[in-house]
Amino acid sequence: MTHLVNGLDDVVTEALDALVRSSGGALGRLDGYPDIKVVLRTDWQRDRVAVVSGGGAGHEPAHAGFVGRGLLTAAVSGEIFASPGVDAVLAAILAVTGDAGCLVVVKNYTGDRLNFGLAVERARGRGLDVRMVVVSDDVALPGSTQPRGLAGTLLVHKVAGALAERGAGLDEVAAAAEKVAAGVRSLGVSLSAVAIPGRGSEDRVADGTVELGMGIHGEPGARTVELDGSADLVRQMSATLAEQLPDGPVALLVNDLGGLSGLETAVVLHDVLDGPLGARTRLLVGPAALMTSLSARGMSLTALPLDDQLEQALQDEVAAHTAWPGARVPGEVVTTPLPDLGTETWEASSSPRVREVLDAVCAAVEGHQDALDALDAQVGDGDTGSTFAGGARRVRAELDALPLADTAALLGALSALLTGAMGGSSGVLGSVFFAAARTSADAGATLGQALADGTDAVRRTGGAEPGDRTLLDALVPATDLLRDGGSLAAAPDAAEAGAEETAGMTTARAGRSAYVPSEHLRVQDPGAAAVAIMLRAAADA
Repeated sequence: MTHLVNGLDDVVTEALDALVRSSGGALGRLDGYPDIKVVLRTDWQRDRVAVVSGGGAGHEPAHAGFVGRGLLTAAVSGEIFASPGVDAVLAAILAVTGDAGCLVVVKNYTGDRLNFGLAVERARGRGLDVRMVVVSDDVALPGSTQPRGLAGTLLVHKVAGALAERGAGLDEVAAAAEKVAAGVRSLGVSLSAVAIPGRGSEDRVADGTVELGMGIHGEPGARTVELDGSADLVRQMSATLAEQLPDGPVALLVNDLGGLSGLETAVVLHDVLDGPLGARTRLLVGPAALMTSLSARGMSLTALPLDDQLEQALQDEVAAHTAWPGARVPGEVVTTPLPDLGTETWEASSSPRVREVLDAVCAAVEGHQDALDALDAQVGDGDTGSTFAGGARRVRAELDALPLADTAALLGALSALLTGAMGGSSGVLGSVFFAAARTSADAGATLGQALADGTDAVRRTGGAEPGDRTLLDALVPATDLLRDGGSLAAAPDAAEAGAEETAGMTTARAGRSAYVPSEHLRVQDPGAAAVAIMLRAAADA
């Protein structure tokens, strides 16, 4: 897998410097690159409890993205998925710790516990009051003696940071952090393995399956399960989490591991909130990419039992530049009455002549479906014939119900029918054409003038002009002729001449043909050809 990075030795330092520069001066870093990578608040006065955390890179925005007022005071970064060294952690503690003391938040991985733990001991040896809380919120392996630290760590950051910002003492900050760490539970799932820059990835997740119990370092999940849609997967994850939680309200964090689309995480949220865990959710964090695993296609759910202290701390304000998305109270779906869209209605009326013309036009379009599709396949996506034929079939099916004897009403009816019967831009432009023509006819215009006004509306709406190699190259000369009093018998000649000219245009400035190399633009524009076919059929009828 290709990654958008420069040298592998510089990827973490470059990313951290970019974060610092984008903070607007709220963040700085210690001058210790490349071994010491510490991001810290520039406004810190050491007059309150400092909160320090960190770990390997690759989990962005964690951890440096959560440095700021109301959250972390400093974050220490290692290389990708590698714990920072003891000196780096010690440097962070020394840089921000004053008489109020420091709380160090550590995820339960061996490297982190050792390096952060030794740094804490050395800081204590210097006379600093430093406490350490270890987060082990993973429930993927029941009965595990060493559960991993996952996205629940962010809730520890938030609660500890909120209390520290209010001026609470170290005992109170540490006790609240320990309460969160003891109660929070997380479970991750991944649809793909993690691709690490310079190392690639192991293709171990088969299509149609997911790894349940995924960590944040690309390690295999606890088990592989069949994927039968989001709802079933979320139900399994929610049930596993609920087994580990006491009764009562919870804060729910929906975390994207880095590779899911916003659409997918929204569906996950929908399914969580629709289930038993959602019914207990008093505060919602996310969905957002918060504790990622590079670009892993996966997500995690985190639930924290709430009391009044934790609920308030999770909602305390934080610095605007941080990645914390806020904790919101979820609600029900609120609907607003649909406005009157002015849906076109009409009464059927009879006109054998008009019926014959419409029937002939529709038959001609249907008969040329394959030819128009083949033409479009050379310059577009090959569906012009199918699109126009779909509209023609709908009109033919409604012939007996149309207001054939009322020109203005018929134009409005055709606009309404094409809106739903023809897909893509052709259907919209056809609907615009007939809607504008109907407005003109209602104002007393002749049919020729009304059709020309419809063409002008297509020009305005679509943003194209004659010469741009679109259906306008056939439609404009034909409707201009009709507006100026020319006969219907002459209109097809004008349209066919215009369509033929498009075959000689080597540049298209609108529509899908605008993206096609000029050497392929040696055939008529399919939209212009369709207009000529319809006008010829109308004139012949």
